[in-house]
Amino acid sequence: MVNQRVKPILVAFTLFLGLFAFGTKANAAEPNYVISTDATYAPFDFQDKNNEYVGIDQDILKEVAKRNHFTYTLKPMSFNAAAQMVANGQADGIIAGMAITDERKQVYDVSDSYYKTGVAWITKKGSKIKSLSELKGKTVALKSGTAASNYGLSLQKKYGFKVKYFNDTDTMYNDVVNGNSAATFEDMPVIQYAIKNGLDLEVKNPNNPGNAGGYGFFVKKGQNPQLIADFNKTLKEMKADGSYQKIVDKYLKSDQKNFTGSSADNNSTWGILRSNKKAFFDGLVQTIELTVAGIILASLWGMVLGLMGVAKSKFLRGLSTTIIYAFRGLPLMVLAFFIYIGLPGVIGTKIPAFTAGLLTLILNEGAYTGAFVRGGFEAVDRGQMEAARSLGLPYGKAMSKVVVPQGLKIMVPSFVNQFIITLKDTSILSAIGILELTQTGTLIVARNSQGFRVWAIIGLIYMIVITLLTWFSNWLKKRLD
Repeated sequence: MVNQRVKPILVAFTLFLGLFAFGTKANAAEPNYVISTDATYAPFDFQDKNNEYVGIDQDILKEVAKRNHFTYTLKPMSFNAAAQMVANGQADGIIAGMAITDERKQVYDVSDSYYKTGVAWITKKGSKIKSLSELKGKTVALKSGTAASNYGLSLQKKYGFKVKYFNDTDTMYNDVVNGNSAATFEDMPVIQYAIKNGLDLEVKNPNNPGNAGGYGFFVKKGQNPQLIADFNKTLKEMKADGSYQKIVDKYLKSDQKNFTGSSADNNSTWGILRSNKKAFFDGLVQTIELTVAGIILASLWGMVLGLMGVAKSKFLRGLSTTIIYAFRGLPLMVLAFFIYIGLPGVIGTKIPAFTAGLLTLILNEGAYTGAFVRGGFEAVDRGQMEAARSLGLPYGKAMSKVVVPQGLKIMVPSFVNQFIITLKDTSILSAIGILELTQTGTLIVARNSQGFRVWAIIGLIYMIVITLLTWFSNWLKKRLD
């Protein structure tokens, strides 16, 4: 049997060659749905101290699945990416504290509202700002794509503030805590949960929330009507039998330490490291797997591009230059979103997150590798080729026996440096839900609001690994010299 960690790599390589693998058919008696979510939205969607996905949304979803005899695969990622996955058919539904709006009803079919909410406006604790009118000329932080963001934006012209956008909740909160933004807008239960968890913010309109509305479960318009019907039926049953209220009370009225861990664990760097050691280790393993697989396959692709770049054929040289130019010019995140969210709508095949991330690294890092491989071959003295040809060697054999071995020796430090770059670039792939080291940190911070300590640990882990790779690079270079 193929190892589960190796399987996505093989799928990526197959996709890269143009042969797209299809998943096995779901059991007709128990369908499996792909459900996307934003796992940084406590108390609705987040990871608890045991690194399990929990929250009001998740408990409701589990009950709906149980009572209607279906299974689901959860896909946690940034909110915008999670919503787009449903819109383009990569996921069957989304539950992520997503407000029901007329605009969203144009794109999605939506369930009955399962939670009534309203928008709070928030400042740093102790701020002298007392009214919205005092925000004139100041900067307000908004989380892109959310109903709270749209509400805040609707007030911009009236109150004259500037806005800047963030993709995740914790970064937005801390921008206000650190004084970079004067205020932010957020759904009332979400910010109240975060403040209860120790975040140094305060709600300015606790008794007068704006833009009151409801959260819903969304599917792509015209798709999965049975899923919406099952959700609505079960929601009605849960409200009638009291299980719905138990779920809400579990997260809004019980002690948050049940989910976040003890104060001793969360209020010290060592405590966070000790209580989350498995999560950090798993994130590091995923990062290393992506890095190793990415650099090997990107190196192979880069070698092909480099050889094409010094080929006798003008067409091959031009094709190599075009591919290198295109994929070096694309930002890594744009390429990742294109492969994971955009491409499936064109080819009609779902692409797993790990596979999409791996393809992103192959194409992007392979282009950079191709550039220095081509440069390495061109750095070999032209007289070497001329001497080989004068001895009667054909062009291909002269390249493989004379130029390539000398060029590879020149390239070795560049290969190791590219390995380090690839390691750091894996952090960008957290945007498509890959649970590597950076995404691990994001989920832990969403739970315990200890951004400084968690990111210090993540940064230290990266530095240790990169330092080891740098030592290896220097050792290898000395041996070759």
